[in-house]
Amino acid sequence: MKIYNIKVFGIVQGVGFRPFISRLAGAFFICGNVANRGSYVEIFAQGENIDKFIQAITEQAPPRSSILKMDVTEMHSDKIFTGFEIIDSQHDSGDIFVSPDIAICDACASELFDKNNRRYLHPFINCTACGPRLTILKNMPYDRERTSMGEFPMCESCAAEYFNPDSRRFDAQPICCNACGPEIYIVGGARGNAAIIQARKILAEGGIVAIKGIGGFHLACDAKNFAAVQKLRDSKFRPTKPFAVMFKDIAAVRRECILTDNQLNFLDSPQKPIILLKKNPAGTIAENVAPNINKIGAMLPYTPLHLLLFTYPLSLVPNFPEALIMTSGNPSGTPIAIEDKAAQELCDCVLSNNRKILMRADDSVMDFVNDEPAIIRRSRGFAPLPIFYECKKNKSVLALGGELKNTFCLAKNNLFYASPYIGDLGDLRTIEILKSSIRRMSDLLEISPEIIACDKHPRYQTTKLAEEFNLPVVQVQHHYAHILSCLAENNFHGEVIGVAFDGTGYGDDETIWGGEIFICDAKNYKRVGHIAKFIQAGGDNSAREGWRIALAMMDLECAKKLNLADEKNLSAQNFLLKNNINCVASTSCGRLFDAVSAVLGICKSSSYEGEAAMKLQAAAEQHTPYITYHISHFTSQLSTNELFAEILSRRLEGVDSGVLARFFHEQLAEMVAQFCENLSFQTKIKTVALSGGVFQNSLLTSLTVEKLNRRGLKVLRHKFIPANDGGLCIGQALKAQSCL
Repeated sequence: MKIYNIKVFGIVQGVGFRPFISRLAGAFFICGNVANRGSYVEIFAQGENIDKFIQAITEQAPPRSSILKMDVTEMHSDKIFTGFEIIDSQHDSGDIFVSPDIAICDACASELFDKNNRRYLHPFINCTACGPRLTILKNMPYDRERTSMGEFPMCESCAAEYFNPDSRRFDAQPICCNACGPEIYIVGGARGNAAIIQARKILAEGGIVAIKGIGGFHLACDAKNFAAVQKLRDSKFRPTKPFAVMFKDIAAVRRECILTDNQLNFLDSPQKPIILLKKNPAGTIAENVAPNINKIGAMLPYTPLHLLLFTYPLSLVPNFPEALIMTSGNPSGTPIAIEDKAAQELCDCVLSNNRKILMRADDSVMDFVNDEPAIIRRSRGFAPLPIFYECKKNKSVLALGGELKNTFCLAKNNLFYASPYIGDLGDLRTIEILKSSIRRMSDLLEISPEIIACDKHPRYQTTKLAEEFNLPVVQVQHHYAHILSCLAENNFHGEVIGVAFDGTGYGDDETIWGGEIFICDAKNYKRVGHIAKFIQAGGDNSAREGWRIALAMMDLECAKKLNLADEKNLSAQNFLLKNNINCVASTSCGRLFDAVSAVLGICKSSSYEGEAAMKLQAAAEQHTPYITYHISHFTSQLSTNELFAEILSRRLEGVDSGVLARFFHEQLAEMVAQFCENLSFQTKIKTVALSGGVFQNSLLTSLTVEKLNRRGLKVLRHKFIPANDGGLCIGQALKAQSCL
């Protein structure tokens, strides 16, 4: 009797795949069994309709699954199966694919508000198509006892559904109901639905509530209440950085934002990321939500608790806001809180629950370039899905990422698993979280690193951490790693012209790099160009205060005319420059943006990373280009010094700052395109890769892509891996793999 052994690899755990196979087997009269094997799902199948059964596996797979490959082996055996069953999980070694956390599905959302359903108003409703995954998972295979839900015994009704092949919750590991599972509560106060009512009242009255979500706490307040938003800013020590806004529904989003169909598809996808959307001029969101920025970070409710907060009970809180600030529950610069005590200091009350979060996961953030995604923070909903890049040598690698926007990467067998967002490593607590997250993901993915990859910067925390593993270390130049991350995401093998525009990174000549052009592949790189050098004086202050960079590019009298800073600070900074004190040569494109923003009076000092550049882009997007300008001939450097001088001259003549902001973006993109065209002519390389934090700027990116394409050059850019330092770890891992 023929038996077929079918192994299905991909996102096939935690998405209802085994129940799906069981139902499919019944439909095609297939006998056999299915089991999780840790790194794949294994099926033994017997029956006359095997071909149709196998075809249906790929064609009808659950919407939250992702089949990467399927191996089918025909076997001969005397065994005859008499039915089909899901058997106990067993663990085999191999590639592991862990499902990210999934937003509540439509079926569960409907049941949530169905008075006749036994899960009516249940804040933890889920099924095989939705709910927490990575953040509650201890290890593989994905079964209840290996999650934080293992602490909650199922009631008889839930157990009946869990073991019923005809149920939507057949083998749904986080299954629970109002009679079993976690409990929601106000810390020191009400429990259950009464806790939700209390939190709703506080939010409606202008208060701040810390809300425990899937991957950590949010801090929430009414997004249309200026005083409430300001109170939250004071609590988080976050004076101007934009807050994300969760809207009740799509109609509420449209009242405040302008969105395309493609943006809507991602906004309402199973990942439910934050999408940066253009503000609707008629909107009524408080001005201090995203001050002097023309976009709002918008998202939709993605947990049952979010839906309950917005809609239940209307009779007790009739004027509840349709838009809530939902920002990570932590003081600025520290990790997102997952414990009640850590969240209590920042709010009027804490709405929590007793389901443990085993791995932090911030919300993912996505912008769009030419109506295509450009992810800025890759975390909940996306991590730790791997990217595939074939390497001839496949050692197990741990890449530690950068100092800012840290994520790490574990790589094995051509798969590169980037972690959820960790954060900035200036805080010791974040470093400890990085270490514990590495341990958990290493165990989860069963990857024991044989080599460590890190940045070249001698003072980075990750560089120091690399030595603690007592393993071979590969140090990768920061901006080269950016380009490699772009190659990895695009699965590109071969040489490219790499344009790495970034904030600051440690250069091979021990100066500050950040406006670099390379010829490179996965093994080697050569720096062939950069923006014009300038002097960066003042240490860390120069990264926050663009006027200091601007002063280095002009004389003191011009700076006084533009009122760049008060006379005392101008004189002190000028003294440093004249006497070469605390000065270093720099080609940082990020700092160039800061300097231009300061000269134009748009932002002279930043309270958060990227503020000056974001405001410069917002000003530029209000104008269309009309200034004509001839770019000087250049060889190994882009004439950004001449461009800056032209902007300075026109600003002193009184030209509008927004017009000049647009001029700067247009001309910088033109310089890049001309340089790459000349380089392509010399080298015959026809592909350009764009990476680095500056290419988060959607205007600059779209202009650069357009101008390169017009010259017949193919462009690789980021879509689902961040161009910023959040993607750095993947480039580091690729280099470590390639140099073995």
